[in-house]
Amino acid sequence: MTWFLDALRQNPELAIFLTLAIGFLIGRLKIGSFTLGNVVGTLIAGVVVGQIGIDVHPLVKVVFFDLFLFATGYKVGPQFFRGLKKNALTQVSLTVVLCVTSLLTTVVAAKIFKYDVGTAAGLMAGAFTESTVIGTAGDAIGRLDISEAEKTRLRNNIPVAYAVSYLVGTGFVVWFLSNLAPRLLKVNLKEEARKLEAQMGGGKPGTPDETSAYRPWVIRAYRLPDSSLPWRTVEDLEKAVPGHRLFVKRIRRRGEVLVPGPETALAGGDVLAVAARRRTLFELNFPITTEVEDPDLLDFPLVARDVVVTNKAVAGRTLEELAESHGRGVVLMKLIRATEEIPFTGSTTLDRGDLMRIAGSPEDVERAGKALGYIERPSSETDVVFVGLGILLGGFVGLLTVTVGGLPLSLTASGGALVMGLVFGWLRSVRPTFGRIPEPALWVFDTIGLAVFIGVVGLNAGPTFIAGLKETGPSLLLVGFVVAVAPHTAALLFGRYVLKMNPVILLGACSGAGTVTAALRSIQDEADSKLPVLGYTVPYAVGNILLTAWGPVIVMLLH
Repeated sequence: MTWFLDALRQNPELAIFLTLAIGFLIGRLKIGSFTLGNVVGTLIAGVVVGQIGIDVHPLVKVVFFDLFLFATGYKVGPQFFRGLKKNALTQVSLTVVLCVTSLLTTVVAAKIFKYDVGTAAGLMAGAFTESTVIGTAGDAIGRLDISEAEKTRLRNNIPVAYAVSYLVGTGFVVWFLSNLAPRLLKVNLKEEARKLEAQMGGGKPGTPDETSAYRPWVIRAYRLPDSSLPWRTVEDLEKAVPGHRLFVKRIRRRGEVLVPGPETALAGGDVLAVAARRRTLFELNFPITTEVEDPDLLDFPLVARDVVVTNKAVAGRTLEELAESHGRGVVLMKLIRATEEIPFTGSTTLDRGDLMRIAGSPEDVERAGKALGYIERPSSETDVVFVGLGILLGGFVGLLTVTVGGLPLSLTASGGALVMGLVFGWLRSVRPTFGRIPEPALWVFDTIGLAVFIGVVGLNAGPTFIAGLKETGPSLLLVGFVVAVAPHTAALLFGRYVLKMNPVILLGACSGAGTVTAALRSIQDEADSKLPVLGYTVPYAVGNILLTAWGPVIVMLLH
């Protein structure tokens, strides 16, 4: 055992990997439906392993923290800039109310209970599960004109307060938004979700690892009558059921298989491969009644491609409008916005940066994809030039300093990485020919980047963690409860009675504004609907930026 502990002390990189392994294991443990998650699990593991005295160079956590912040900005960049536009003003104003209330509540509570700036910053970070505050507040403390010993003490108090208030920030807030909030608003969440679904006419997207056995679109073979055709061309037939889309994909004529266009003439006895929704073919009096078995005719390739919406002429238009102009032969399988799959209908409006998964024959998918924006080709390669330059430029921006009240304030190099991540994420949505970060790589930057940062924080704070917890006392639990719940309550009332928001969208917006993703999942389960995500994306993007910015602001206000 002595050899093992000495090896960890002499090789701190091994202690980091041990912390990650134990932390992610702790994060998986369930108490009922509640889990601590990877972040808190890694923090606890770091504190425990850190009791043996592990000295990790500060540069390690800075590098991984910068990767995490850049990835965070990259993911939400398109939605953040969209949130600054008029059509998202309602959700942005709700986010501002929640975030400003969170700052004021934290500052007032810290003054009442005489918490230092480290404890106050950790209190907010935990109550809102916003781990970035740990880094930005820690950087701001490092710039204070105080002794190094005092800086270390304040920084070590951040994870202490974070660990305690996080339990409230995740546990109670998730329950509050999904169970108590609907009662405060006097609504039945399931009924409200059903009403909204009926109004939108949309379905429910599945989880990433499952697919529905039901296929709304099918391709069947039909034989035309030998004479008296009411349609002259393929285009005429495709308009035979008004208000519904159907396509003629192939034609067998006298043993020969043709690939038709809209202007192709039809002839008696042709066998057509018709693609349409089941309801169109079976319930809406589809005019051709003779279905035949023709495997060779139906044996042609179909592909699915991810398309990033970049075309200015497409952004702002509805799916119904785009189906008329660019949608012949293709179907929309998924619509993803800010990494979240959202329900869609014909009236859904597209934004630049949206990802559409479309399916159809290769030539139709290529044509539609080019009209919509940029077709993502399957690749596992990350544009490291893009990532490296983004963090470098962000660091230079973050080093710019403004003096307020005698205290030099800056974004810091890490905060600059977040800002440049926003800009580069937006650039990627506008010009997706460069800057690709595949989803698995983004997961590594995001999840592992944050986990290593938090793990190192725990390792460094380990020896003083218990003493710090005794010093702050049990009041942190009560104060964490107030700091977590008061802003959400204010946002709920503001959104419902001032902004007149739909309760399903409102609850999703509150979970996004408070960056409590676990609450979104719980709200969706309670509503038995995916629709709360429609209120989540813009507030999540704006909330991430505002709450991260509060780290140095808290230091300025309380120092």
